Amino acid sequence: MKVINLSEQNSVLNQFLREIRDVNIQKDPLRFRRNIERIGEVMAVEVSKAFAYEPTEVQTPLAKATVNTIAEPLVLATILRAGMPLHQGFLNIFDRAENAFLSAYRRVNDKGELEIVAEYLAAPSIEGKTLIIADPMLATGMSMEVSYLALLKHGQPKHTHLCCTIGTPQAIDYLRKALGDREDVTLWCAAIDPILNEKKYIVPGLGDAGDLCFGTKL
Repeated sequence: MKVINLSEQNSVLNQFLREIRDVNIQKDPLRFRRNIERIGEVMAVEVSKAFAYEPTEVQTPLAKATVNTIAEPLVLATILRAGMPLHQGFLNIFDRAENAFLSAYRRVNDKGELEIVAEYLAAPSIEGKTLIIADPMLATGMSMEVSYLALLKHGQPKHTHLCCTIGTPQAIDYLRKALGDREDVTLWCAAIDPILNEKKYIVPGLGDAGDLCFGTKL
């Protein structure tokens, strides 16, 4: 699994990252959601550089022109609810892509262990397509793994791009062990933070992305 940390590059993406971390700017849910969406848009452009392209002829008012366009079908997937703004950012760029939606939540099992439960999946066939899974916070990597394995029930993608706003080294190590040494999976992180605390929150992170987007839950 290849890992790409976009914060290592100088781009406007870092401005949006700064704003979603800022406790004062976070008080405006609309701005927070839009910044997550804009991060998705920038990431979509970066991910698109890894696609296959083919020349396409188009008629202008004056003559014909040839433009290289994406030559592979795309499926955009996200985990409800926190992933929706990031997903929308990708969809703004890949507006012809098919879409998939999953539910996943944390719970403590009878052994006192944290586990991820996926109960809902609505997805097209992903056989031979390029799959993009957008999830803003990659804390443990467990939700991403469960979502990826659930989607494989709908076919084997040509390549999978796992995309998050903020990840951790622990989550990256977990996914590498869980998915194995796969060349058909790439992990994209807008940033990678150093600490996963005892409550499984990313530090410095930004807090609960779902609550900041849509309000606190019971």
